[in-house]
Order: sequence, then C-alpha cells, then structure tokens
Amino acid sequence: MTQYETMYEQKKMTAEQALQLIQSRDYMFSAQASGEPAAILDKLQYLKKTGVRDTIINTCLPLKDYPWLHDQEMKGIMFHNGWFFCGPLRQSQKEKLTSAVPQRSTTILRHTLDRIRYEGRRPVVLATVSPMDKNGYMTLSVSAIYERDLINAGALTIVEVNPNFPRTFGDTLVHVSEVAAVVESDRPIPCAKLAPYTETDAAIGRYIADLIEDGSTIQLGIGNIPNAVANELKAKKHLGIHTEMFTETMVDLIECGAVDNSQKGFMNGYSVCSFTMGSQRLYDFIDNNPSVLFKSSTFSNDPYTISRNNKFVSINASLEIDLTGQCASETVGNLQWSGTGGQSETVQGAQMSPGGKSIIAMHSTYTTKDADGKPILHSKIVPFLAPGAAVTTSRNDTDYVVTEYGVAWLRGLNIKQRAESLIRIAHPDFRDELRKAVDKYMIW
Repeated sequence: MTQYETMYEQKKMTAEQALQLIQSRDYMFSAQASGEPAAILDKLQYLKKTGVRDTIINTCLPLKDYPWLHDQEMKGIMFHNGWFFCGPLRQSQKEKLTSAVPQRSTTILRHTLDRIRYEGRRPVVLATVSPMDKNGYMTLSVSAIYERDLINAGALTIVEVNPNFPRTFGDTLVHVSEVAAVVESDRPIPCAKLAPYTETDAAIGRYIADLIEDGSTIQLGIGNIPNAVANELKAKKHLGIHTEMFTETMVDLIECGAVDNSQKGFMNGYSVCSFTMGSQRLYDFIDNNPSVLFKSSTFSNDPYTISRNNKFVSINASLEIDLTGQCASETVGNLQWSGTGGQSETVQGAQMSPGGKSIIAMHSTYTTKDADGKPILHSKIVPFLAPGAAVTTSRNDTDYVVTEYGVAWLRGLNIKQRAESLIRIAHPDFRDELRKAVDKYMIW
C-alpha cells in the first residue's frame, strides 16, 4: 500500500462520522448542482444528534429536495443560505428555513468569506470528487465554481468519492492530504435529458443565430432557448466556448465541427467552463478530456477574462424586462425564483470583448390561470417591473433583447427609442397597451 493509499484509508469514514467533524458556528459550502455530495447531504439531519448549534449550510442550485430543507427541528442547529434557488428552496423559504444571498458569481465567495471571518466562523467545503489516482489526486469533477477556491482558503474539506463521476481538468485537482474526511459512495451521477423545444424557441434561436458570426466565442446556458440556439449554430465555423455551464448541446457543436476553439484569441484550443450537468453522454465526453477546462467562476466569469475572447456572445434569459431595458431575471416580483449566477458579469464581459454582443432571450409572454382555471396571457415586456423585483441586468448594460417577434438592439439608444424597439418585439396583443403606457407615464 502506498503512502497515499494509507492516508486515504485513515481518512475514510461514514457520512455520520464525517459530520461529527462539524463544529458549532461552522459555515458549510456544498458543491454546486450535480457536484453536490448527496451521500453526505442526505445525512445532514444527523447534526441534531451531535450537539452543534448555529451552523450554516450554503448551496448553489441543489438538485434534491432534502428533508432538512423542511425540518423545523433544524432551527437553531443549521440555517440554509441559497445562492441560486429552485423549487425546493422556494418552498423552504416560505417555511423560514432558507434565505437567498444576493450575489454575483465572481465576488460572492470573497464577500461570504469576509463575513465568515468577521463572525468568527470556520469555512467547510463538502464536495463530490472522482476517485484518487496513484499520485493521491482526486478531481472536483463536474463543478469548479468555488470549491477549489475554498480549499485554497483553508476550508475544512470533506469529500464524497464516487467512481461514477468523471475525472476533469482545470481548477479541479484535490490531493488526499488536503482532505479531512473521505466518504465513499456509488450513487448514480445526476443526469438530465434535453427537453424538446417549441417553435417559439426555434424562432428565437434563429434570430440569435443570425447575430452570431463565424469565429465567435459563445456562452450558453441550459433550457429550451439555448438548445434551440445551439441547433441553429451547427452550420457556423470556428466557434469557441467560454461559458459558465458546459452543456450537451456544446458536445453536439464540437462533434459536428462548428466549434474548434481556434479563433478565440484567449485559451485557444480549449472549451472553458465552471460546471456541467447533463446526460451520461456528456459526462463520458468530459471524462479525462484535457480539451475541456473547468475553471473557478472567479476566473471564468470575470468580465476582464471574458473580454479577452474574440467576438464573445453571451446568451442569458430574463423573467421580465421594462421599457427602459431593466431585466428582472431572478425574482418574480418580491419572490426569489432563481439567482443572478453569471448573468451580470457575462453581459458586461461580452460588451468589453472585441466585436462582442450580449443577448437577453425570452418568450414575449407567459401564462397564469384565474380562479376558474382559465388561462390568462401576460406580457414579459412591461412598462415597469413588478413591485419588489430585483434588477439583475441594469438598463445601463442591456444590449440585445430577442423574442419570437424579433430583435431589439438597445445599445446607445435613448429611453424613447428603447421603448419603441421593445414594443416592436412584444406580443401583438400587448403593443397598444404598452404604447398607452408610454404616453401615460412619459417613458421617453
């Protein structure tokens, strides 16, 4: 047995044993999304038996509805902070067990660590890693958003070692000597299937594809619209990838030859990302693949880093946009719905890039139901954002806005011109109403 194998065996524990390392007032960070160590998080209610008090768990887009999210007995023992909300977190917030942390992906970790130091707390990172190699190294696999930064900052590190997780390159290496506890598991890696997109999504995808030139560097997210965009990009040439999330549609673009990363102008030859989630095909593609680099979001989402790529095109979504260009992308009125993620930074970085473009893509409408179950159509382009809405992208930064009715290029336009441009791409049923609002509220 090598020295590293011996060290590994000495640190091997059950999830419950590993959680006994948690002390009162610790601030725990869970790895992002599919990188979350579910085998450990499943056991967090064990903290009720260890006697700890006033701990915090910080997640970023958790994929499971963990029981502790709704366990009132955890009050006083552990509170939950969310950097990016999903359905279970929205319910947990209603139960007063979760609160959102306003954030930008490149600064939130520094801000949180500042707060931890001020409050005298100890940082702890919980992450899933790929198995150890002969030199004692594991990798953070599918998420490098902030995990390596935390280890560098001296956080107590507890890992779930899982052979179903791919070995990746970039800011992902973790040596066994840096780890306080190893919890082994064999659970399946979380997989997500591509949902079929609608003709509305396809129309938006075509408009966006027309804006993307050969040789552009692209940032896409997950969802129907990005999937539609990627499908329309298959005829392009010499595209590059520099993104927060590496998606399955990017594998398609690489395999069909549209992406070769040859003209990025920065980190040529590499697809750069911070995390991934998708199908087994996607995980197989990135496994031991040195052409895909997982970099901390403090690097990959930094507007300066982004600006070093040629013709950088960012494509983000919004829930609502007002007639001056303010985008509410993370709240529905006063209710937290998702999170800022890297939107504000990719928007700025794209416009700093030579020939770059920032695109906000959205359906022109959404539907709710009245008390009788009858559908009610609403415009996503509105005179004013809903009361309490958080502005994710300010009107100072909004560039292109695309709906199924066309493209509004707001760069350099005054308020009057912006309102006219956005009304042109609103749903026809709402255009007269929006024009009346322009006159009533002097949006000019």
